[in-house]
Amino acid sequence: MIEQLLNLEPQTLGALTWLIPAGPLLAFAVIILFIRNARNSWMIAWAGIFTAVVLSWLVAFNVFTDYVQDHTDVEKNPVRVASSVAWLPIGDYYADPVGAAFGSKDHTEEKSDTKSEDDSYSDEKAAKSKWVPAEKSSGTWFRIGVSADPMTAIMLFMVPFAVFMIFIYSVGYHNFGKEPGTVLGIPNHGQQEPLFSRFFAMMSLFAGAMLILVVSDNLLTIFVGWEIMGFCSYSLIGFWYARDYDDPKRTPPRAASIKAFMTTRIADVVMLMGLVFFYQQFGTLNYTTAFQAESIQAAAAASTFGKAGLGIMALMIFTGTVGKSAQFPFHVWLPDAMEGPTPVSAVIHAAAMVSAGIYLVLRIFPIIAVGLKAAPAFGWTIAGIGAFTALMAATIAVAQYDVKGVLAYSTISQLGFMVAALGVGGYIAASFHLITHAYFKALLFMCSGSVIHGMEHGAEHVHDHHSDPQDMRLMGGLREKMPITFWAFFIGGMALSGFPIITAGFWSKDEIFAEAWFVWTADGNPIGIFVFIMLALAAFLTAFYTTRQLAMTFAGKPRSPLAEHAHESDRYMTTPLMILSVFAVVAGWVGIPDNFLNTPIEGGFYNWFHHFVGATLKTPIKELKEAGYVLHKIETLPWSWVPLSASLIVALGGIALGYWMYWRKPLEEGEEDPMIGILTPPLHNFLHNKWYWDELYEVVFVKPTVWVSEVLVYEWIDRGLIDGILHGVSKGVYGLANVMKNTESAVFGDAVDWVTFKIRDLAQELRSLQSGKIQEYALMSALITFVFSAFFILLRSGAFNGILN
Repeated sequence: MIEQLLNLEPQTLGALTWLIPAGPLLAFAVIILFIRNARNSWMIAWAGIFTAVVLSWLVAFNVFTDYVQDHTDVEKNPVRVASSVAWLPIGDYYADPVGAAFGSKDHTEEKSDTKSEDDSYSDEKAAKSKWVPAEKSSGTWFRIGVSADPMTAIMLFMVPFAVFMIFIYSVGYHNFGKEPGTVLGIPNHGQQEPLFSRFFAMMSLFAGAMLILVVSDNLLTIFVGWEIMGFCSYSLIGFWYARDYDDPKRTPPRAASIKAFMTTRIADVVMLMGLVFFYQQFGTLNYTTAFQAESIQAAAAASTFGKAGLGIMALMIFTGTVGKSAQFPFHVWLPDAMEGPTPVSAVIHAAAMVSAGIYLVLRIFPIIAVGLKAAPAFGWTIAGIGAFTALMAATIAVAQYDVKGVLAYSTISQLGFMVAALGVGGYIAASFHLITHAYFKALLFMCSGSVIHGMEHGAEHVHDHHSDPQDMRLMGGLREKMPITFWAFFIGGMALSGFPIITAGFWSKDEIFAEAWFVWTADGNPIGIFVFIMLALAAFLTAFYTTRQLAMTFAGKPRSPLAEHAHESDRYMTTPLMILSVFAVVAGWVGIPDNFLNTPIEGGFYNWFHHFVGATLKTPIKELKEAGYVLHKIETLPWSWVPLSASLIVALGGIALGYWMYWRKPLEEGEEDPMIGILTPPLHNFLHNKWYWDELYEVVFVKPTVWVSEVLVYEWIDRGLIDGILHGVSKGVYGLANVMKNTESAVFGDAVDWVTFKIRDLAQELRSLQSGKIQEYALMSALITFVFSAFFILLRSGAFNGILN
C-alpha cells in the first residue's frame, strides 16, 4: 500500500497537486458562507488544512521517491509533476471555450501561420460566428498550471504541516470552550474569541494562498497567491481593530494593518513591472520553461543590456521580496504586525508571507546567478541589503522588552541571512535556512503566545488590566509555572542561536557562512568576506538576545503578580509546541555537509537536502556555467574549518555572554536592565527605539506625503488651481449671463416698455378726442377742411416755392 502511494502515476499526481490548495480555500468559503457556530468553524478549518497536509506529503514523497530511484533523471528532468490548462486567449483569437481550455497543448499554445485552402473556417465565417475550435484559430493561449520539483517538495512538506500546527494551537489560544466573549475587535481575556469563525476563515484563506504560490508553475499565479496573502495579512494584523493604547508610540492593530498593506504594496508595484519585463523578454511566465539554459541565453542576447538586463529584471522582482520579507528599507511593517493574534504572527513569520518572499527569489535564482556574473554591483545590492538588515535588526532586538517584539526583529534578521546568502550565490544555503527557520520560528512564536496567555491569566486573577502581559520585565520565574512552554521555548531558542551540532539552526547558518567564505577564498570577491563578517556579528547578537529573552522570561523569581499567577497553557497549545520542538532539532540533520570535519565525500556523510534540492537547478546552472553565464555550479563546497569555527564561536560566545549577564544572576523586581549601563542610555534608547526608523520615515516620507496630499494636491491644485479655474469659468459665465440679462432687460425690456407706454399715452390722448358729441366732430371736421384747403391754396399760389427750392 505504501509503495503504491509513493509511486503514483503522473496524471494522478497532477490532479492531487491541483487539489492541494483546495482544502483550505473550500474551508474559507464554507465558514464565510454557511458557518455561524464558532464550535464548528475550527473543525472545518482543521479538515481543510489536514487535507492539504495529506495531499502535499503524497506529492512531496513521490518526488523524493523519484530522486531516490534515479537521481540522475531527476537532475535532468526536475519537474516531476506538471499539469496546466489554457486560461486566457492572447491576441486575435477565436476559439470554442471548452475546446480551447482543454484541447491539446500543441493546438492551444502554438500559433499557426498557415491555413489550408479547403479550411471550412474562413476568416469571414469566424468573424461572423466568433467561436471556432481552438485548432482552427491562429491565436495563442496563456496557460496556468501546477508543478512539483524538489524545491516544491520541501515547501510542500513544511508549509501545510507548520500551518496545521498553528491551526491546532489557535483553538486553545482563542480560549475555545470557555465562556463566549461579547466585545468585538479586542482581546476577550479568559473568554472565547467572539470572532472565532472569522479568524479561522481568514487563516484558511491565508494557507490556501500560500499553497497556491507554492504549487504554481508560473510567476503570474505566484503573484495571485502573493497578493491574496497581502490581503489576509491586512485582515489578520488588524483582527483586533477596536484595540487602542494609551502609549502614543505604540501602533494600534488597525494602523499596523494599514502600514503593512501599504508598505508591501509599494514593493509589489515594482515587482509587477519586473514580471512584465520578464514576460517581454522570455515570452512566458512559466519559470521551468524560461529557466532552461538556452532560454536564458536567448533572452540575454535579445536584451538591450545583455546579461545585465536579466540582472535588472531580477532586481525588480527582488523588490517584491524586499517588501514581503521585510528587508531594509521596507522592514518597518513587520514589527508592528505583532499586533495581530500570536497565531497570525506565527503564520506570517514562519509558514507563509515572509517565507514567500524568499521562495520567490529561490524560484528566479537562475537570472540572479546570471546577474552575479554580469555585474558585481548586482551582488552587492542583494547581499548588502541582506547583510545590513541581518545586523541592524539584531542590534535592535538586544534592547527590546516585548516578548514578541524580540522575535519579530529576529525574523527580520534571519531573513537577512537568507537574502545575503542568495547575494553570494548560496541557493542551497538560503533554501535550507528557509526551512529550518520556519520550524523553529513557528515554535518560538507559539511559545511566546503561550507565555502571553499565561501572563494574561495572571492579570485576570489579580484584576490588573494595565500592566503589559508581553513585557519581559514583568515576567521571570515562568520555568516552574510553565514547564512545557519553557522547554519548547528553550529548544527553539537554541535552534535560533545556532547551538552546535544538535539544533537545526546550526547547520543551516553554517551553510551560509561556508558559502560566503567560499566566495571570498575561491573567487577573491570582497563581497564574501563582507557578508561573512556582518552575518557573524549578527549571529553572535542572535545567540545573545535569545539567551537574554529566555532568562528574562523564565529564570529567577516572578517579577510581577502576573507572573506569580501564570499557569501552563492547555493541550491545544502545548501539543504543537512539543511536535515542532522535534523538528527544530532534527530538521537540520538532513543537511549535514558531505565532507563535514573533512571526511571523504564518498563513504562519509550524505547531504540529502543539498543533493535533493540542488537537483532542481543543477542541470541548467551547469549548462550556464559552461556557457560562461554564471560563476559556479551547484556542487559541494570545499571543506574549510573557518566557517565551522565561526559558527561555534559566535553561537557559544553569544549564549555564554547572555548567560553571564542574565541567567547567572536573574533580574529582580524593579531592577534595571544591565544592557542600559553597558550600552549607555543614549545608545540603548537608540536601539530600543529601533534606530528611529519610524520617526525618520515619518519625517522623510509620511509627513511630506501628507503635505503633498493635503496642501499641494488638495489646497493648491484641487481647491486653488482646478477649483479656481472651474470657479473662474463659472463666474465668467455668470457675469456674461448678467450682461446678457441686463442687455435683454435694457433692449428688449425697457425699450419695448417705453414704446408701449408712449403708444398707450398717445392712445389715451387720441381716445380723449372721441367725446361722442356731434357738434364737436362737425367743428373739428370743418377745421381740418379749412387747414387742408388753405394749404393747397397757398401751394397753388407758389407761396412755398422759396422754401421748397
